[in-house]
Amino acid sequence: MLCAALWSLACAAESPALVETSRSRVPVEAAQPQARATPADDVARPVQALANSVDVTILSTSKAGIGEGEWGFSALVEVDGMRILFDTGAKRETVLRNAKAAGVDLGGVSSVVLSHHHDDHVGGLMRLRNSVASTAPDALKTVHVARGMFESRHVGGKRREVNEMLELRQTFEASGGVVLVHDEPSQIAPGVWVTGPVPRLHPEHNWGGGRQVRGPTGWVEDQLHESQALVIDTEAGLLVVSGCGHAGIVNIATHARNTIREAPIHALGGFHLHRADSEHLAWTMEQLRALGLESFYGAHCTGKAAVREAAKHLPADQVAEVAVGWTLHL
Repeated sequence: MLCAALWSLACAAESPALVETSRSRVPVEAAQPQARATPADDVARPVQALANSVDVTILSTSKAGIGEGEWGFSALVEVDGMRILFDTGAKRETVLRNAKAAGVDLGGVSSVVLSHHHDDHVGGLMRLRNSVASTAPDALKTVHVARGMFESRHVGGKRREVNEMLELRQTFEASGGVVLVHDEPSQIAPGVWVTGPVPRLHPEHNWGGGRQVRGPTGWVEDQLHESQALVIDTEAGLLVVSGCGHAGIVNIATHARNTIREAPIHALGGFHLHRADSEHLAWTMEQLRALGLESFYGAHCTGKAAVREAAKHLPADQVAEVAVGWTLHL
């Protein structure tokens, strides 16, 4: 059974070159996925490897009991001895300071998974990489992203580039870092998956307007097609770790069950429901319940109303709005 241990003070630059992914070689500038199922939904499921021991510690979100809160997200995910940093927060120093406050050593973290290109999820990347590079050169060395991460973005038709990841990639690779671009679900460790771009099967408009990306006929609304989640396959079900869930949590959960395994869903992280109306929240929870939702831990952009809606359908100890230092033990 999943159990959540709340925090306490004692709680511890774009290149068109081909990039090797865990399953295939794909061009970084590949076309964005359409709002339909990808071939990954139709292929035979791979032999399953289940994760056994899982711990997720929140290092960046709005609420904080230790360290400091911010509008951003980051979580340390530990699976059977492998340590992964999911997103890196907004400000350069936040995750570093919160990790210290929580007694977390980032020197042994091998990989980073970035959910999407927004600044509040990638802002701490280089500060974190530089903080460990001299003593642990292989720490935070590999970054996993989904196709579309390095597309050029503008705001309101202006020419100024707003995708920080283009410059960050250049700096990161100059430090010896490696960027892996995934265009479909990929198992990066036994029982540990990145979803890659998520098909938009359901009409979830879980993103804000303003940014534009270049499409086949010109600049169009940026729908963040690179938005991906981390999924951990366990005996208790699929633990879905989300940064903002811009693809929509129902789409993400559906995609995970279609491509990894049909199993109960445990949702943790940001789901960009803080501006959703009551009708959309009710629909979301109804759909998640049909997919086997068993726990819901909201952070960052999820919003209190979404957590309250989830609490109508789940046991009290399986739903919460989480804070910096909070840890999920599986």
